Amino acid sequence: MKQMKIFHKVIAANLANILLIVVTGFLAYHSLDKVLTKLRFMEIADGLSSSFLEMRLAEKNFFLYGEKSALSDIQSKISTAIKTIERSKPDVLRAIGVAKTTRLQSNLENYSRTLEQARIGDTTVQAKVRAAGHNIMEFMNYITSSERAEVNNIIEGSERGLFLSFVLILFTAVGVTLLLSVRVLGSLTRIEKAAHLISEGEFEKIPPEKSSDECGMAVSALLAMARELRNREEQMLEARKLAAIGILIAGVSHEIGNPLNNISMLAQNFVELYDRMDTQEHIEYVKKIEDETERIQRIVKDLLDFARPKNPDFQETDINNVVNKSMRLVQNMISICNLDSLLDLREGLPSVYIDEHQIQGVLINLLTNSIHASSPGDRLRLTTRFNPESDRVEVELEDTGKGISPEILPHIFDPFFTTKGASGTGLGLFVSYGIIKNHKGEMRVRSEAGVGTCFTIELPVHNRLGRSEPCLVSGS
Repeated sequence: MKQMKIFHKVIAANLANILLIVVTGFLAYHSLDKVLTKLRFMEIADGLSSSFLEMRLAEKNFFLYGEKSALSDIQSKISTAIKTIERSKPDVLRAIGVAKTTRLQSNLENYSRTLEQARIGDTTVQAKVRAAGHNIMEFMNYITSSERAEVNNIIEGSERGLFLSFVLILFTAVGVTLLLSVRVLGSLTRIEKAAHLISEGEFEKIPPEKSSDECGMAVSALLAMARELRNREEQMLEARKLAAIGILIAGVSHEIGNPLNNISMLAQNFVELYDRMDTQEHIEYVKKIEDETERIQRIVKDLLDFARPKNPDFQETDINNVVNKSMRLVQNMISICNLDSLLDLREGLPSVYIDEHQIQGVLINLLTNSIHASSPGDRLRLTTRFNPESDRVEVELEDTGKGISPEILPHIFDPFFTTKGASGTGLGLFVSYGIIKNHKGEMRVRSEAGVGTCFTIELPVHNRLGRSEPCLVSGS
């Protein structure tokens, strides 16, 4: 069954609330209209009751004292009452209905007829007159009391209906709010967890998303991006290494060219001066040729170690050796760019448990970035030290290049974020950050535009007795 989307849930909940509000408003308006109608009738009824009471008093005066004018006064009041009922007939009909209205009018007409018989001197109608007057008063009292009771019932029913509607609206609003909050916050939590795992390169630990609503789609899109990053990360890393190798080859070829020239000159001199030199001088010449050959071998070995792809291989390592190898690979680039470089490698550092190949790739990436961001005469400083407070070995690369602007600095570790335009992939620092995280380390950066940039890498000290090995994540 297809899951309802959050948008549709919100629309359905809002429609339900709107419907409840409309129904509540209609019922409240209907009840209020009925109450107002009955109140208007009560005003009419109070006036009629007063008139009827005056009629009964005039009726007594006629029968007790024989006042002929009393009959005219009663007839006048009856006529006024009938006109009042006719004038307010719509409100009267809505308030008490047709049957009661007809009966009230009939009682008034009957009372009027019996009074006419009394006017002509018929003494036998006295009881009829009194009975007709009594019926009018009794019926009016009945109507008045029943209408008051009905008004109270309408008000009480309206109160119950409004309270029930308020509870339903409140329950619906709170229920929808809680549902959306739990759903959205749950999805945001999963997104946050997935993003954290992506930043650490632990793609395989991201759980699949089963929901098909908007939040589920957002999580699924993030997971799809994570899978794509996982699939492409190693390829992009190798591509960056190949690009870096292309840059390094120019410098390395020049670096190799110097000892080759030296070997060539030494060989030529050796041939030309062989007969003039003694055995010791022969040995010295051959030793110099051997030294230059070892220099070439060392450069080629460092380049091959950096370029050769292989699976993570964590071993106990001296960080200074890794720094020296990385520095040798870029040394000629530094020279070509006319930069000053300084190595400040502390002796006696604790060993670290790392993949030397991966950490060297990180250092090459940082060094290359610093070289590109520097101008002739700028300085590069590479420092290693031990921080006893964190029990970590730190590698710090500081340059005096153009620096990074404050608005860009928070995003430099984001995937696909680059300041190099089409020439950059935006994955170099992201991949480097993931590698350091996989080594259970930290990478920090501080920078000021126009002053320079400083990257600090922290790596845990190797503990033979209780080593916590780094996560082995493919592609990092």
